[in-house]
Amino acid sequence: MHLSKNQQKFKILMSVTSILIVIVFLLSINAGYLNIPMNEVFAALVGQGTPNNELTIFDFRLPRIIMALLVGMGIAVSGAILQGVSQNPLADPGILGINSGAGFAVVLYMFFFQGTAFFTGMLSIFIMPLTALAGAFIAALLIYLLSWKNRTVTPVRLLLVGIGINAAFGAGLIIFQMKMDSIDFMKAIIWISGTIWGTNWTYVWALLPWLLILIPFAVYKARFLDVLRLGDPIAIGVGVRIERERVILLLVAVALAGASVSVGGGITFLGLIAPHIARRLIGARHAKIIPLTAAIGALLLLSADTLGRVVMAPMELPVGLVVSILGAPYFIYLLVKTI
Repeated sequence: MHLSKNQQKFKILMSVTSILIVIVFLLSINAGYLNIPMNEVFAALVGQGTPNNELTIFDFRLPRIIMALLVGMGIAVSGAILQGVSQNPLADPGILGINSGAGFAVVLYMFFFQGTAFFTGMLSIFIMPLTALAGAFIAALLIYLLSWKNRTVTPVRLLLVGIGINAAFGAGLIIFQMKMDSIDFMKAIIWISGTIWGTNWTYVWALLPWLLILIPFAVYKARFLDVLRLGDPIAIGVGVRIERERVILLLVAVALAGASVSVGGGITFLGLIAPHIARRLIGARHAKIIPLTAAIGALLLLSADTLGRVVMAPMELPVGLVVSILGAPYFIYLLVKTI
């Protein structure tokens, strides 16, 4: 009976979150410098809108909205996996330096290949996720190696090393930014702050395969996160190859974060907040935490992007800044509570 109630609660939470996503989705299409009445939005969505409205919605706002949903899902699930693997409630791809490693690799790519056919061509949109992925893996490897002591990695050491790696990559970003011309410098600043402005459908197709493969795989591996939560001795006792599973799950988390950062920039705290909300709502089973975290992450990032577009219209706040403003107090609260 308990399991059936929990399953029913999970379905209700997913349904409520999905309804909220649809509501924010419609508000986001309507919001912006060019306000489109809701009846005209519905007309355009069914193919009966004016050419100007259809251009605005389908070529500008809709790909941006879809990208916000995808990036929110990717970063949130990455955070849930990192928290499960490290048993650290403060783990987040942005705080631990994984996002900054991916961002550093992308800025290097922008710096060395800007203005070339390799940079401006359509192929560059698909190369950037791979570049970000390489940077994220390098950052994750450095964090893991520097955190390793006495054949173990403690949560506090992982957090502190991650913050240090984050600062180091941040310094490297500044160095290369200072060498850019003013236009590219501003582009890099906005991108690093976290932004999905200027998104088109090509970016959506570049990110979508990563999420379609990795998030279901993370759900499939969720049972190992549950076992790891019980501690290494119990996990080994039930026959789990813990080091192998840790590495696989870390690779999934890093890949999700790297691919998401490549198109969404440096969005911090989302991977921290969304898993905590999901865990408080549904409990400790990762088979339910991961899907709910993905939905909450999509809802939070889409809401933050919509808020960033309207709060200072016609100017826009980068979505990463909006998420940081909301997430920093929660991180401080967890830091004081945990350490």
